[in-house]
Amino acid sequence: MHLQKNKKILIYVLLFFILATFNNKYLINIEFPKVVEINVNGLSEENNLELKKNLYKLRLENLFLLKKEEINKIIGSHNLVEKYSVFKKYPSTINIKIDKTNFLAKIKKDRNIFLLGSNGKIIKASEIVEEIPFIFGDFKNKNFFELKSVMTNKNFDYSEIKSLFFFKSGRWDVELHNGLLIKLPKKNLEKSFEQIFKILEKKENKVNLIDLRQQNQIIING
Repeated sequence: MHLQKNKKILIYVLLFFILATFNNKYLINIEFPKVVEINVNGLSEENNLELKKNLYKLRLENLFLLKKEEINKIIGSHNLVEKYSVFKKYPSTINIKIDKTNFLAKIKKDRNIFLLGSNGKIIKASEIVEEIPFIFGDFKNKNFFELKSVMTNKNFDYSEIKSLFFFKSGRWDVELHNGLLIKLPKKNLEKSFEQIFKILEKKENKVNLIDLRQQNQIIING
């Protein structure tokens, strides 16, 4: 009985080695599908092509084992991208849908015009965008987006802004297309915009200046 059990164990061991050897040879000869086609949509034809060329190195990668980080690194380095979606179409295609960043303001540096995107990136202008304001002054992106967030929360019409001026003290002036200049304080911006709306609702005549820089004091010129 003991001898019979030993024979069964030996048979199982031999079968294991045979199957393992067969599977190893089989796996070695397997060719996994490669990325042979990359489609990019959402930007201009020129920018789609540029991004596609940057992704070209992935064409030799295994589609099953392709790391998301590799795609993120390449697409994330493109200044015009706000967000994107990647779809793997087996066996060999990657489809990428891009949402282009929105241009929020123009900046002039060294006689060149740059655009500030909603993704926080500065892009050298390759097109004319008339409907967005110029920003003047040495500001940081954080400064601008804090102001923009308050405007959005208070339903201030951003399209009415002609120019934005940032000062070293950390505050903003806002010039509107209708000629109104708003001098904002450094702090309490939400309260300031509430006061602006109240002033404009009460004033029947045109207002040229609203100065909110001093605490508990508002200067209005008509």
